[in-house]
Amino acid sequence: MKKTPTLARYAGSLPPEGAVPSWGGPAMKRKARNLALALVAAIGFGAVLPPASMAQAVQSIRGADVAAQELQVGNYRPIPDQAPIERDYVQQPPLIPHKVEGYEVTINFNKCMDCHAWSRYKETGATKVSLTHFKDRDGGELSNISPRRYFCMQCHVPQTDAKPLVANTFQRAQGLR
Repeated sequence: MKKTPTLARYAGSLPPEGAVPSWGGPAMKRKARNLALALVAAIGFGAVLPPASMAQAVQSIRGADVAAQELQVGNYRPIPDQAPIERDYVQQPPLIPHKVEGYEVTINFNKCMDCHAWSRYKETGATKVSLTHFKDRDGGELSNISPRRYFCMQCHVPQTDAKPLVANTFQRAQGLR
């Protein structure tokens, strides 16, 4: 038979008869007070701060509102096929003087090589690929284009009439003027 605990067993931990039990003690009272103060402060700051409609709008580097809808990709006018634009600094990759939209450049195929390969450039009238593209990173000559130079549009970009994103005072290299 199981014994059930009696009240006498807990007599030392119970408050005296007629006394109101203290739930939580001083630590609990501090926590409640701090919570109440935090709540009052949050409500007070909310009333003092201006509404979001009055806040200053955040702008991008270009001066556009960051909350505005993004512009469509390709929102520029490509310059039609023409002579290449002159370079602005030494070792600048030449710009592409024609449209490249839809060109496939993958690990298995490079559309640019249809015209710019050494075996095809004369019949197409295109500029041939530079000798620098046939060297490995240690300067050794390769029989085909280096994998580091295979994806042309990593460095070469189409000529466009796009305006600079930010104002600048760039001037061409002295030797190219």
